Amino acid sequence: MKVVILCGGKGTRFKEQTELRPKPMIEVAGRPILWHIMSYYASFGFDDFVLCLGYRAEVIKRYFLDFAALSGDFTVDLGQGGKLTLHNPPEARWRVTCVDTGEEAMTGARLRRVGRHLGDDDFMLTYGDGLCNVDLKALLAFHRSHGKIGTVTGVRPQSRFGELLTDGERVDRFSEKPAVTEGWINGGFFVFRQAMLEYVRDDDACTLEREPLEQLAADDQLRVHRHEGFWQCMDTYRDLQLLERAWTGGAAPWRKW
Repeated sequence: MKVVILCGGKGTRFKEQTELRPKPMIEVAGRPILWHIMSYYASFGFDDFVLCLGYRAEVIKRYFLDFAALSGDFTVDLGQGGKLTLHNPPEARWRVTCVDTGEEAMTGARLRRVGRHLGDDDFMLTYGDGLCNVDLKALLAFHRSHGKIGTVTGVRPQSRFGELLTDGERVDRFSEKPAVTEGWINGGFFVFRQAMLEYVRDDDACTLEREPLEQLAADDQLRVHRHEGFWQCMDTYRDLQLLERAWTGGAAPWRKW
């Protein structure tokens, strides 16, 4: 099964980190968040990736071209034309397809432009800036059980602010940074049938979260897999610090490998 990762946005809300590199290459504990996402999928056996590139695409391409050398020790024999010998090859056995989908393209257009690399099976899709501990095997089983075109993972993220539960002027309860209690939000971590590609246009302006998913829902072809566990996007420096602390403190829920 292919895993599509949207890696092409400019990350304008995180501009201090994205001037010279795309957002998925921002490092969490010394590794790009993209590596963390891919490692998480691979821990469930999903290790065939299609990366939708755009802004600073060359940074991600170069990372994977040099992945083996960057991951361990090696010897270069300059007398034999630069022959490379790896002394401790990386454990990752991923298959990675890098596709330049356009610097200005929105998420729907990016998905459409990698369609030729997806084969005939269902495929997974996620964003290049979020981590969670959703059970991907259970997600896939749920998707195949309902027979619809799409499944989205619904999450209730932690609020950035304390919540006041009041009765008039009286505070009944104060809850510091609780989980969002009103409804669910799109947490990414999708599964789609091939028919999803019919809903997206090869047009830079096509945004996955607008016309395609809205129409899919209107056609009764979208179901939600509710995830009550850990989920965290990386939109700000504060988010990055949170992920860093989780990893270095030994409490990173996404670390399954």
